[in-house]
Amino acid sequence: MRLFLFPLLVFGLPLLEIAGFVIVGNWLGLWPTLGLVVLSGFAGVVLLRMQGLSLLREINEEGRQGRVPGKAIVSGAMIVVAAILLIIPGFVSDIVGILLFLPPVRQLLWDLIGRNVVVRTHYSGGGYPGGKSSGNNRTIDLDEGDFERKPDASSPWSDRRLDEP
Repeated sequence: MRLFLFPLLVFGLPLLEIAGFVIVGNWLGLWPTLGLVVLSGFAGVVLLRMQGLSLLREINEEGRQGRVPGKAIVSGAMIVVAAILLIIPGFVSDIVGILLFLPPVRQLLWDLIGRNVVVRTHYSGGGYPGGKSSGNNRTIDLDEGDFERKPDASSPWSDRRLDEP
């Protein structure tokens, strides 16, 4: 079934976009249609900038509170996809992009896929911010003969003096 979706997207989506251009072009005319395409691309750039900054603040706040920002990261990915869909010329992609910018739509998608999303984190210092150890910490202990460092005389950071040839 999944193999059927890929050719449908590759061939069907451009045909759908072309049909959208024809329908809107017949309804509005050439110049208003081109104006809408340029305006939607500009709106995608502006919305990405506005929504992206607020999303970065949200991810930062969740990290400060010790929570894994899984929902915020997925929401950010949806905003990036929405902006790309608005920047790409086409009315069908613009409609999907506008829908992805709406928080209730992103919440609905998060409710559908959120239980399947796994966010892994790595904190230095031996545990999670709450103080609980993860139990996966490993210490690698090397003896003197296990590691050897040889200086490179041609390196500008070597110990040779500047006045030596």
